Amino acid sequence: MKVLVTGGAGFIGSNLTERLLAAGHEIAILDDFNDFYDPRVKRANIEAVKNSVRLHEADIRDEAAVHRIVREGRFDTIIHLAARAGVRPSIQEPRLYIETNITGTFHLLEAADRNGVGRFIFASSSSVYGVIETAPFSEEMCINATISPYAATKIAGEQLCSNYSHLHGMRCISLRFFTVYGPRQRPDLAIHKFTRNIDAGIPIDQYGDGSTRRDYTYIDDITQGIEACLRYEGKEQCDVFNLGESETTTLTALIAGIERALGKKAVINRLPDQPGDVPLTYANIDKARRLLGYNPATKIAEGIPKFVEWYLKHVK
Repeated sequence: MKVLVTGGAGFIGSNLTERLLAAGHEIAILDDFNDFYDPRVKRANIEAVKNSVRLHEADIRDEAAVHRIVREGRFDTIIHLAARAGVRPSIQEPRLYIETNITGTFHLLEAADRNGVGRFIFASSSSVYGVIETAPFSEEMCINATISPYAATKIAGEQLCSNYSHLHGMRCISLRFFTVYGPRQRPDLAIHKFTRNIDAGIPIDQYGDGSTRRDYTYIDDITQGIEACLRYEGKEQCDVFNLGESETTTLTALIAGIERALGKKAVINRLPDQPGDVPLTYANIDKARRLLGYNPATKIAEGIPKFVEWYLKHVK
């Protein structure tokens, strides 16, 4: 299968690209190598596969470039991971998030429709559930209480997928990722940042009292779920799935796990809750298990030591 992976040099994208290449797919990457974090990190992410993929350096806000790449690539599937990420930065720069995450997604869907791409897989986020009291979160829940521009852009992306599927017969699948971590995790994300600071003896910023809970999902489980969507032929042309571990960990327990893996204690700088942060994420994954064969295998107690081992070998 010919697959375009947008954001393919990033954390999830580079891990997914390696998995799909190993499965025999023909892969092209679209990535703009922006400076949200050091572009050299992203180039290092794909160093091992750069001779096995076709790399397009372009911004998904560039409509002409997107249409040219999709037209020339003659892809069977687009896996759309490229986005401006992060809840807190989206509060500071909402226009950038809207232009990239909504307009960029529109450009890709329009190019897919015009060029006969039959399948579009969209990376959504658990942030779309917002502040919701019923847990675990299921795909059928009403999601009308988002609390960040980032979350709003992901809901908009899902709705654009629904529109294109309904109007143009494209199979569209939106995947709500729950706090992904593992090798190559972005350096701004909590597990990576905490590991780096604890290892160096630098204080870590803990927002809130440590009771917030997240459904942390190991990267191999996420890529397994995405790959399953390439084979999915369900009755619904447009569908949504949660991809998580379906268990939660408090921030306090997460920090303790990193301390154990490093053999070092954290110096904690306690701060108030951050605007835009939700108190809980918790995935109901029954639908993904039933229809995709999704089967997450890495619990947080195993995943944190794996991440720390990668960090000490490749980053430190």
